[in-house]
Amino acid sequence: MIARLTMDGEHGSSLPDRSEPGRVLLVDDDPLARAFLADVLRRAGFVTSCAVSADDALARIEADDPDVILTDVEMPGVRGIAFCERLRAECPHRPVLIVTAFGDVATAVQAIRAGAFDFLMKPPVAETVVIAVRRALEHRRLHDELRRLRRVTADVEGASPLLGTGAAMRRLHRVLDRVVDSDAPVLVTGESGTGKELVAQVLHERGRRRRGPFVAVNCAALNPALLESELFGHVRGAFTDARSSRGGLFLQAAGGTLFLDEVGEIPLTLQPKLLRALQERAVRPVGADAEIRCDVRVICATNADLERAVAEGRFRSDLFFRINVVHVEMPPLRERGSDVLLLAQRFLEQAAGRAGKSVRGVSPAVAACLLAHDWPGNVRELENCIEQAVVLTRWDELGVEDLPERIRRSRTAMLPAAAADPLLPLEEVERRHVMRALDAAGRNMSVAARTLGLDRKTLYRKLERWGLRG
Repeated sequence: MIARLTMDGEHGSSLPDRSEPGRVLLVDDDPLARAFLADVLRRAGFVTSCAVSADDALARIEADDPDVILTDVEMPGVRGIAFCERLRAECPHRPVLIVTAFGDVATAVQAIRAGAFDFLMKPPVAETVVIAVRRALEHRRLHDELRRLRRVTADVEGASPLLGTGAAMRRLHRVLDRVVDSDAPVLVTGESGTGKELVAQVLHERGRRRRGPFVAVNCAALNPALLESELFGHVRGAFTDARSSRGGLFLQAAGGTLFLDEVGEIPLTLQPKLLRALQERAVRPVGADAEIRCDVRVICATNADLERAVAEGRFRSDLFFRINVVHVEMPPLRERGSDVLLLAQRFLEQAAGRAGKSVRGVSPAVAACLLAHDWPGNVRELENCIEQAVVLTRWDELGVEDLPERIRRSRTAMLPAAAADPLLPLEEVERRHVMRALDAAGRNMSVAARTLGLDRKTLYRKLERWGLRG
């Protein structure tokens, strides 16, 4: 009987988690402005608290622990810019939004340089405020998730290579726990790059055969004419150049596990012999007169649709049912939610160690790009992306400019709310986008220009038109 232990059902959720309402602290000495903003945000589902000055706000921050702070510039006592600088020094990852007078470009630039996540023009538009706060909250939750995942990677050092805390990976591990000590054949399916060989390694290393050999072969990489000899071995003189007898991979894996990757590529003419080896637990080397008993567990993997291959006559149905006693389906990376960031952190640590660099993590903007990308190459593509970024970066944290171009195309995920607000004039949207890019690049004109897809001269002309300097 075939055990259908598949991975169907729910998938890991994407970030950020919106299950809890965000907490917003409003800082403004104008009671009408406070009341307007509080009403707008409460209607949008946020929990709000209010303060009338910077000193009042500092006391409320300790009591309320807000996720986002929205402050006016002109207040009695400490002004909004100085308040923002202090907040960024004490809690650099709590986003601050500053409200400033419309057209006050100098103050807006000061706000960004003081570390504000974004700025809003007076009088604030309700929809713009909600969008801005939502994006700031996403930024905060991304940062908190990145910190949590760094702790996770430290805690699981040396544990299963199948990293993942999402629902899909939890189900996968439950399936593996049930079959780890079985000798039943396992068929692992999934897209290329999802880590199918890791499943075989985990089953071997955690099972009762762990003291035996683990032998892996990619059936698609071998010459079909030589595959039979590779799998089952041959005796001396069995064919030209067979000058001595040789045991095949089945015999090499005796007492352990044989992993047949891309099993769907085995020629139809060879499939009956593989079927017999699985059924009889014995192999007949090429040219031999007798079979040799072989105690081995076989795990197969493929990214092809074997059921369709059976229907089209390219794969034997009896062999399909024989290797598909236990079916494990690897989920694609795009369905694994925050596991993308967990894997990215692990790959970053490994790549930094190889490169001799002290890179400790990724920025929330990079995290947003990684979550937005659909990863057609799955885990293998993510590992390549992170290794390339670690090699290129000059900082201790990966920035968007370090990512490959195909990932940077998702950079709309990092734009601040005001830059994405369709209610603003196009010129203002562009100006804010440029200023955020400059800030993300550490005021490096060359890096900012590359991120924006501009040349340096064009970027300089834009800044001059707006009366700004890089």
